[in-house]
Amino acid sequence: MKKIAITMGDAAGIGPEIIAKALYCAEIRDLCSPVVIGDRSVMEEAIDLLKLPLKLQITNSPDESKAGRGIIELIDIGEIKKFKKGKPDAENGKACVSYINKAVELALNKKVDGIVTAPISKEALKMAGMKWHGHTEMLAELTDTKDYAMMLVGGQLRVILVTIHTSLKSVPEMIKKEGVLKTILLARKACDMLDIKNPRIAVAGLNPHAGEAGIFGDEEKNEIIPAIEEAKKLGMPVTGPYPPDTVFHRAYKGEIDIVVCMYHDQGLIPLKMIAFEEGVNVTVGLPFIRTSPDHGTAYDIAWKGIANPSSMLEAIKLAARLEM
Repeated sequence: MKKIAITMGDAAGIGPEIIAKALYCAEIRDLCSPVVIGDRSVMEEAIDLLKLPLKLQITNSPDESKAGRGIIELIDIGEIKKFKKGKPDAENGKACVSYINKAVELALNKKVDGIVTAPISKEALKMAGMKWHGHTEMLAELTDTKDYAMMLVGGQLRVILVTIHTSLKSVPEMIKKEGVLKTILLARKACDMLDIKNPRIAVAGLNPHAGEAGIFGDEEKNEIIPAIEEAKKLGMPVTGPYPPDTVFHRAYKGEIDIVVCMYHDQGLIPLKMIAFEEGVNVTVGLPFIRTSPDHGTAYDIAWKGIANPSSMLEAIKLAARLEM
């Protein structure tokens, strides 16, 4: 079975809880061999809160794994001594980066087959003096990855984004042929990882009606269409650009395997509409598999024992299924 490293995420959020709940499921134990990277005191408190019949087994390396049912294998980073629940904190932000650094080290050294990252807080990262906006940018820099993209998987939909965390007003000027082409190529890579044999890649337009021949905007004719034509010359099975208000319905019906989206909410709104609790984020382009739940730290419900682990479960299952 694949060895999957799971980073604990922000201690103040729901990460420790959803990890404990997910690893209590026999389905996960039958699918992969998980190891958590985090802090012992936090995970022990989460297990006590949930009153689950689980015990931690501290290890220094995934190679030493002998964990069985009822055991959570943990690499104890030991960064957190005392933490505040339900709010961003500099200490928690710093600890999150330590967990991720360790996971990247293990993945690059082939000690694990993939990593699953529990939610972190952009505000906590900023409080800790970190420059990254989130996991995607951090992992790309730590692995010196230049071409990467965020893919979201949920229900019948798969979407991959040309731009990620940026203001809406900045998007049009960021839509360039090179970026759209790169994302189409990464969409094909994503389909290979998912073992989709004859992928159907569709590109969404930026503007209403995909620009309507330039009436509602010229990004399609100046940047998006040239990128699609170049991708076709490279043998990519891609079509578009399609009006954004119709392309997701076609994907939902099974006519399209993955949609290349121009900006964050263009892809995430339809996906979360149909798979809010089961969505999974995948970083495509890294030298290893990385997935995460498609939700945040949920400070408002953290440490109350009520967090839904469905997205974490799906993230672990998808990490075990994907191929590089």
